Amino acid sequence: MDKISDNKINEAKIVNRVSVIGITGNIILSVFKLIAGILGHSGAMISDAVHSLSDVFATVIAYMGVNMSKKKPDEEHQYGHERIECAASLILGFILLMTGFEIGIVTVKKMISGQPLAVPGMIALIAAIVSIATKEAMFHYTMHCAKILNSEAFMADAWHHRSDALSSVGSLIGIGGARLGFPVLDPVASLFICLCIFKVAYDIIRGALDNMIDTSCGREYEDRLSEMIRKVDGVKRVDMLHTRIFGNRIYVDAEIAVDGAMTLDEAHSIAEKVHDRVEAHDSNIKHIMIHVNPYHEK
Repeated sequence: MDKISDNKINEAKIVNRVSVIGITGNIILSVFKLIAGILGHSGAMISDAVHSLSDVFATVIAYMGVNMSKKKPDEEHQYGHERIECAASLILGFILLMTGFEIGIVTVKKMISGQPLAVPGMIALIAAIVSIATKEAMFHYTMHCAKILNSEAFMADAWHHRSDALSSVGSLIGIGGARLGFPVLDPVASLFICLCIFKVAYDIIRGALDNMIDTSCGREYEDRLSEMIRKVDGVKRVDMLHTRIFGNRIYVDAEIAVDGAMTLDEAHSIAEKVHDRVEAHDSNIKHIMIHVNPYHEK
């Protein structure tokens, strides 16, 4: 019990730390990029600042989703709350999608307005370089913590940071090109940012939906699990094995065949061995339901 409590405390510390770093870093970075975009007359950098600002909301949602998903099962939610993380990831995906649309609409309006395109200043170029380095570091840190926590929401948040880094690469190219005499490259960079955001939003939304509709773990995973179950002493055959992803956890349903001449106690003992072996095999497996069928030699 003490070990479980310590793990929960450590997880809570990681969640709090990665959230504080994400929120603080994004606020500072978005303000810096917004000022640089305005002073440097760069539409791409202003778009980049809006993207960074959306990361603040994304991290807040990820933080809330992870904390709520770790609540213990209760009377109304007897299977736990893991799918709250899926809902948080969906919200993150739609925030990204709306951010992309907003950037795209503003950029297209600017390009077709017919107004002369301003040449971005050096401060916008510096802001792009700072943003790339900062957001890439935040991506690696958040992804590292997400893997420790096995958190879908924080993985989505990490990719949110990576999409911001990619958009800053687009800003750097656009601003640099504009300063070299091709001012049209600045709004073109904004459109590139828009496409990057759409791609990441699509991946996050699709992943969250897959985890909400009981997607299986795949044939390869199930074959390995079946092979392991067959090796348990007393199991004659695996008649059926299904898996489903529930939030960031896995549920397994299996039917095994044991000697039909066994007593109920003996058959139950074998089923318990299978149960324990499967749950020990993968820490993501939350529960396995085992049905025992009688096996008779022909």
